Amino acid sequence: MSVVVDRLETHWLIRLDGECSIASAPELKNLLVEWLASGKELRLDLESAGEIDVAVLQLLWATEREAERSGTLVTSRVSVAAACAARDLGFDLFPAAARG
Repeated sequence: MSVVVDRLETHWLIRLDGECSIASAPELKNLLVEWLASGKELRLDLESAGEIDVAVLQLLWATEREAERSGTLVTSRVSVAAACAARDLGFDLFPAAARG
């Protein structure tokens, strides 16, 4: 998985590309913790993501829940593969996809 982060004045844009697996979860978690501390909006772009496993999906889900608690907006764009993985793993919607 490759991660591109744009830390902009009003929001952060995090783009994930390729296979998103448990091996990449620690790097992603560190970025998301840093983003939460910024207090800015997050735009998560997973349109180029291939497979996404349950560990990464749970991390994204937990991030959205924490953002809701802090009043921070998360929006996301997802690939068909990511949306299917979320559905196949029992998530009704991909985190933030209904608003992004």
